Amino acid sequence: MTARIVVADDEADIRRLIVFTLHRRGYEIIEASTGDGALAEVQKTMPDLVVLDVMMPGLTGLEVSKLLAADPATASIPILILSAMGQAAEIEAGLSSGAHSYLVKPFVPRELADRVAEMLAARP
Repeated sequence: MTARIVVADDEADIRRLIVFTLHRRGYEIIEASTGDGALAEVQKTMPDLVVLDVMMPGLTGLEVSKLLAADPATASIPILILSAMGQAAEIEAGLSSGAHSYLVKPFVPRELADRVAEMLAARP
């Protein structure tokens, strides 16, 4: 079965690169350009994984991560934060929000695809 991934980033060019990279690996991708949109898509589609930018209109990626982690219906969905915010404290905040992994922009597309594959393989 093809893994379904919600990708949320407010920058269209970055989102296209993420979508292209993951679609080439055979994943089904659902896009969102806001935190609110990401939350709604996750609740509607119950994906296998979520990729979140931090700085987005409406809810931030960290707020979405906290909400997903706190909801028993979505708490088991792995979350990858993909953000330009790369200071140690920012990464710690991302992981403390409920995210399972953190990747700093700019990123190498293959590294993103490999990280997603690892996270999906680790799912129970």
